[in-house]
Amino acid sequence: MKLTSREVTSFFKSPPKGATGVLIYGNDPMRVSDKRQQLITSLLGPKADEEMRLARISRENLKKEPEQAIDLCKARGFFPGARALLIEEANETVTDTIIKAIDAWKEGDATVVVTAGSLKPSSGLRKFFEQKKNTFSVPIYDNPINKFEIEKIITETGLKNVTHESLSQLVTIASELQPGDFKQSVEKLALYKLNDETPVTYQDIINCTPTSNEADIDGILNVVLDGSEFKVSQIMGRLRSQGIQPVTLIIAATRHFKALFSIISNPGGVGAGATALRPPVYGPRKDALVKQAQKWGAVKIKTAIKILTDTDLHLRSSNQQAPQIALVERLFIRIAILLKN
Repeated sequence: MKLTSREVTSFFKSPPKGATGVLIYGNDPMRVSDKRQQLITSLLGPKADEEMRLARISRENLKKEPEQAIDLCKARGFFPGARALLIEEANETVTDTIIKAIDAWKEGDATVVVTAGSLKPSSGLRKFFEQKKNTFSVPIYDNPINKFEIEKIITETGLKNVTHESLSQLVTIASELQPGDFKQSVEKLALYKLNDETPVTYQDIINCTPTSNEADIDGILNVVLDGSEFKVSQIMGRLRSQGIQPVTLIIAATRHFKALFSIISNPGGVGAGATALRPPVYGPRKDALVKQAQKWGAVKIKTAIKILTDTDLHLRSSNQQAPQIALVERLFIRIAILLKN
């Protein structure tokens, strides 16, 4: 059975008793891991590891000893209570082994909990859990964390003295980070404020927010969108030294300009266009996108997208021999100048 987004929260909070198996999969390993932990705690209680009611096996070990799946499902321990077998980082190479273990499952055996990365609809592992009776397939999507989840993370990490203003800032940051990165940032913030009774400030949050190459990618995009072509070479030199791939820059720029075109071309106006973006954006980032869309206009945005697309195809061409990073630098200068024409 495949769970819908509405069913996921209640499922992890109170999973059905006697479930044969549960598959949890998604792009973000941190989010998959978090949901897996929630499920095991709900199924077995907080002392499952201490009471040896949780068995674990990796994909590689399962490939070496496939018989372990059935043996661990049926093994009985010294402590009474529900049991589970956790198979981590599964993929198609262990699908047949997992299917055999679940087909051999009897009442009283351990629930088989399987975690995996992104799985296509055609995946045999995914299809099995979706179609088999008393098994559950749970996709974990990369949607931005909502306010309820943010407040839950704050409570779980023990972060205190969060004002309404700092909560709003955390909501904005959550929309820009992967869920796992955001959770780690809040955990770091909780440690940063340990034994500090003063309210959480914006500077506290910034001090605990991860820095990455994405900040520099945003930097080059901001320079281009401001029409500051004379600053392009300086930032591109820094990006080159960091080893950022030219195609990564092209993809980021194309995605950004397509978002601007979506905003400017929305029949309801730029405000409605910004609100309709998926994944959604909030706060200062949303305001900046609206201003950029209005500043550039539909015609220049379309021209920029065409230039980006042509350069992307050129970079991927087998006949292309010029240094790719130089081509991208020239491309960004060309687009920056476009704003002034």
